Amino acid sequence: MFTFNHFNFNVKNLEESLKFYHDALGLEEISRNDQPDFTIVFLGDGRTGFRLELTYMKGRTKPYDLGEQEYHLALTADNFEKAHAYHKKNGWICFENTAMGIYFLEDPDGYWIEIVPDGAYMAARTKE
Repeated sequence: MFTFNHFNFNVKNLEESLKFYHDALGLEEISRNDQPDFTIVFLGDGRTGFRLELTYMKGRTKPYDLGEQEYHLALTADNFEKAHAYHKKNGWICFENTAMGIYFLEDPDGYWIEIVPDGAYMAARTKE
């Protein structure tokens, strides 16, 4: 039996990424491993045990190759309309699919984060 533990994004600017994930999604730093060549910071939502790992390779200046970006991290919004308005006001929304009732944010490194409404959307998706 396996359970989810964490998901990783490599980031070019750790402080910029920490600010984005805090300001856009309310994620807080829960642990940090600072090594000579890299720093790993785990972020949490304070409600679940799932963690987002941000890995910062010290001295890296080149952006990461994200391929065709056919992957993403998804978070559920308790108040979808309020979250959407806040994200739109701050210019973080990079794509909306109004037919599915979802939208995506783009972080400073180009990773996409899907925002889904709480409840009905997820129940409908799991029946597909």
